[in-house]
Amino acid sequence: MPEPVGLDNWSNDLCFGAQRLIGCNPTMVRLCTDLPENMGVTGEMLRPFLEGWTMKQIIEAKRLFVVDLKILKNLPTVNNRKLCSPIGLFFVTGDRQFVPIAIQLFQNIAPDNPVFLPNDPPFTWLLAKMWFNNADAAVHQALSHFAFTHLIMESICVATHRQLSTSHPIFKLLAPHFLFLPAINARGLDQLMNPGGWADKTTTLGREGIYELIRRGTEEWRMDVHGTFPKELESRGVLDQRILPNYGYRDDGMLLYKAIETYVNKIIRFYYDSQDKIKEDFELQNWVGEMSVAKEDGGSGIKGIPGQGKFRRAEEIIMVCTSIVFTCSVQHAAVNFPQYNEYAFPPNYPSVLNKTPPVDRRPRSEEDIVAVLPDKATTLEIMSVTKLFSTCPAKSLGEWEFQSQHEPFALKAEKEFKEDLRKASQIIQERNKERDEVTKYSYLDPQNIPNNICV
Repeated sequence: MPEPVGLDNWSNDLCFGAQRLIGCNPTMVRLCTDLPENMGVTGEMLRPFLEGWTMKQIIEAKRLFVVDLKILKNLPTVNNRKLCSPIGLFFVTGDRQFVPIAIQLFQNIAPDNPVFLPNDPPFTWLLAKMWFNNADAAVHQALSHFAFTHLIMESICVATHRQLSTSHPIFKLLAPHFLFLPAINARGLDQLMNPGGWADKTTTLGREGIYELIRRGTEEWRMDVHGTFPKELESRGVLDQRILPNYGYRDDGMLLYKAIETYVNKIIRFYYDSQDKIKEDFELQNWVGEMSVAKEDGGSGIKGIPGQGKFRRAEEIIMVCTSIVFTCSVQHAAVNFPQYNEYAFPPNYPSVLNKTPPVDRRPRSEEDIVAVLPDKATTLEIMSVTKLFSTCPAKSLGEWEFQSQHEPFALKAEKEFKEDLRKASQIIQERNKERDEVTKYSYLDPQNIPNNICV
């Protein structure tokens, strides 16, 4: 196993900030329009880190951002491990770097819940960042990766096989992106989420905590927001590329979203060039109906599907199919393939920590850092599985494992899609020549993205 990138970056504030933008969980950072009421921080307290600007000026300039992991509050954990529900504030500096300026490890203001700052004693600040990342890792494992790609897409895959014949144009469009998914999920649940298995050994939440977090997260997830890339960015206030520089996940992801949307648009509009064709396609209507029906009634239970369970316009079908293709390919690549580089060196992005989070800002030592880290056997388990996760065994996006579409117009659309992806790859490679070592981001180069959730 090679040295992970995190081995060299783990203690650096610039790299800690970059983890919010190009790490394996790049979907949590939000534009901050006011200091959080439940965070014991003031503008005066943060003044030393604002390069001479006032907090009001920073907020107006859209240079203040927040990561709030309140969804983790009061979750069950395995073996009584401690899990924070932190809030972090981040600042875009004058030289366009993204740095942390405050961390509070729990949601309520209290004497034993201080706000940690970059000018705290070095190992104290480092310990606060590690506990913050441990919480971020819990969200990544349960939601950003497992629930919001693997599980939600499997429910759509099942509805597709139930309601669409293999000759249906939507089935043929989506088939390459569902390849192996139910089998991969079944194997993962059996080998990683079994009682006393990998999740219980190597994560703070363990299997029961992960399942509870999945329940919370999927209650909030909507296809028209969280499953639609530009809308998801917009919901966090970060769609505008003029703010939050070096956000490779957003900038490269938008290139690919547009390419996928263009490709899907060509296929859908060829088949559904009138509203009557949409209305009369009973397979199509049964498909969207099953996706929209609540889980307890036998459906996928997906919120935010347009039309409230009935398609009426081609635009609605395009939105849903674009979401599916993007999630199975681009989104999964973004949250899956960085895992070894992030997790394999535990101080960088710890999936599990020992002891308890700090309750004061007194000086700590290197021994305090070592004391919270997992042992060698647990670390090896983390390294082995995340290395497997981070290995791409499939063909890249647009290069199909099998040919599902054969119509001349569809083959032409596929050829144009591949050309759009080739151009996007060139743009991303040129961007990476300009990006510094901290902000280089190759995970969304189409050459590195499989068509499907293949691992």
